[in-house]
Amino acid sequence: MATERPIQLFRNKTAKIAAIPMILTALVVFVGGTVWTVVYSFTKSGLLPRLKWVGLDQYERLWSTNRWMVSIENLAIYGILTLVLVFVIGFLLAALIDQKIRFENTIRTVILYPYALSFVVTGLVWQWILNPQFGLQSIVRDLGWTGFTFDPLYTPSIAIYGVLIAGLWQGSGLVMVLMLAGLRGIDQEVWKAARIDGIPTWKTYLFIVIPMMRPVFITTLVLVVTGIVRIYDLIVAQTGGGPGIATEVPAKYVYDMMFQAANLGQAFAASTTMLLTVAIFVIPWAMMEFGGKRRG
Repeated sequence: MATERPIQLFRNKTAKIAAIPMILTALVVFVGGTVWTVVYSFTKSGLLPRLKWVGLDQYERLWSTNRWMVSIENLAIYGILTLVLVFVIGFLLAALIDQKIRFENTIRTVILYPYALSFVVTGLVWQWILNPQFGLQSIVRDLGWTGFTFDPLYTPSIAIYGVLIAGLWQGSGLVMVLMLAGLRGIDQEVWKAARIDGIPTWKTYLFIVIPMMRPVFITTLVLVVTGIVRIYDLIVAQTGGGPGIATEVPAKYVYDMMFQAANLGQAFAASTTMLLTVAIFVIPWAMMEFGGKRRG
């Protein structure tokens, strides 16, 4: 065993040497930048970073700021509803397409197409669609329903739900593709055995297929959650955080503190909080995925 390890260490030397610049870049840019941000979140940095320690003052101020609390509330509403709805819609679409329906490739391309667009384009498109002057509300009223009202982006209490519509429109296609890949990986013998035993289709999905797709669900969960936490461009393009601060989110708060308020310490504290939120999901996923394989 001792002689095998040195041999394995020197295998593919060319590939390992070629990977050194990428590894160094990752260490310096990502790891170094992350450590730098966390360290300066405990300082009183303004327009420029400076090592004037203030302990947890930036975090105390952060969690006592109404704008930050509104952004957290909006992120919670958007995140929970997105997680539930995008999984339900994505899985149902994948289950439908998995039935070998006609024009499968066309339907799959149409559903996935919104994901190919940037969030900026998606935000602008849905800003126009939900505009009461020339969007959906105007079209329905022109058809004769003059009392119809649908302007979520202009009503502070429900503005975040208007953003949610755009997010679901773009994100459901990706989840559908991932779920479809998982369904196509299920052995057909499972379906044959379920039919022979007389198990209804919905029970086969619920108690057999979905548990077998656990790795797909976990991977999709991590991708969706990280996308939710760092949502920024969709908000800026669709609402700009308005009306008022009705659609404020943490990523926009960080950007505004850094480049508009010139308060780097507060921005770093907010971004560190976001980093911890992502780590709560990514670290357990990495331990389950890679730790289990290593033990195996």
